[in-house]
Amino acid sequence: MSCFVISNLIVTAGMLTPNLQTTGTLLWQITNQSLNVAINSANANKSSPITTSTLVQSYLIAVSASCSVALGLKALVPRIRRVSPATKVILQRLVPFAAVASAGALNVFLMRGEEIRRGIDIYPMLSEEEKIRKEKDVVQTKSLGKSKKAATLAVGETALSRVLNSTPIMVLPPLILVRLQQMEWLRSRPRLTLPVNLGLILTTSIFALPLALAAFPQRQAVQAQSLEKEFWDKGGEGGKVEFNRGI
Repeated sequence: MSCFVISNLIVTAGMLTPNLQTTGTLLWQITNQSLNVAINSANANKSSPITTSTLVQSYLIAVSASCSVALGLKALVPRIRRVSPATKVILQRLVPFAAVASAGALNVFLMRGEEIRRGIDIYPMLSEEEKIRKEKDVVQTKSLGKSKKAATLAVGETALSRVLNSTPIMVLPPLILVRLQQMEWLRSRPRLTLPVNLGLILTTSIFALPLALAAFPQRQAVQAQSLEKEFWDKGGEGGKVEFNRGI
């Protein structure tokens, strides 16, 4: 995630380029999903490894979904009646957001589907004293087993955090840019469109990413009784268990 802002800046700027043609739309959507696959794979729970064949299959499905949504909406928006030309321009600028949000969430479920099918490792919630003793003795906490319900929660929250992250980044810059392009100073200086667009995306990304990551804790704690019955009497402090949600 440390490279997300810079790498996402380039890809997002490409997807939000005004009047992007079909070839450009396809190339940038493919690039974006390739980046998503790398991020989701690197930041998964890892207690249920994904095979190479599943990785490739998930990648192809995510790319197909994002390209289909982007091209479908791009063709649909101009045909919408009873809306003003200005509204159509705004809708066209928001097409990348619809493609990124839907395919981004789908990408998470596809890349981490193995976790939902097999479950992820859960651990008893430790008290502060136990945590200090663990750090002092360098002892690994033993897994209570794999929980599919915990995996579903972890993957679902991660997918939602992706949507929370992409919403301001893919919505605010194009809407602001549409407004700025109506002003004389930018109309008379069309070469400034790209740097202005990059500046808007960078500024939004710097604030959006930390907020999206903070929406759900990476180390998630839940009541043991909210999971499978086999874990009900195995909770730690406060009857809770914890697991690595991934990011």
